[in-house]
Amino acid sequence: MPRERGEKVVATNRKARHDYTIEDSYEAGMVLSGTEVKSLRAGRASLVDGYAFIEGGEIWLDAVHIPEYVGGTWTNHPPRRKRKLLLHKQEIVKISHKTKEGGYTLIPLQIYFKDGRAKVELAVAKGKKEYDKRQALRERQDKREADRAISSRKNLGE
Repeated sequence: MPRERGEKVVATNRKARHDYTIEDSYEAGMVLSGTEVKSLRAGRASLVDGYAFIEGGEIWLDAVHIPEYVGGTWTNHPPRRKRKLLLHKQEIVKISHKTKEGGYTLIPLQIYFKDGRAKVELAVAKGKKEYDKRQALRERQDKREADRAISSRKNLGE
């Protein structure tokens, strides 16, 4: 059987881009048990409350919900356990310096399979204030209205 090719997105954290300003993003491998991989391959995961932290020179992903595998038995995993992430040492040091500056946090943006291996896109982000969120929504609405006006003008001219 040939190895898997390409990317298959399992879960995305759509609310993250609304609640945070993304500074940098990194691709990290995940240390998973067998039933976790099977559950992810079935497309079941939730990143809503997930976050990452640095402890002892290692990066850990916490509060990400990967539900128990339906076909699993006593070997099933706990759904919200701490999971180790795999990054190069230089990247961990860079992320550590950035998060120690203050106001920055590590959040998962998406979980996906890349060439058959489970990966997580991790972002160094800064929380937005309520008025920043409103401003971003207003800018998006204004852009959408301007695009509509331009397209309707083009349709009338033809």
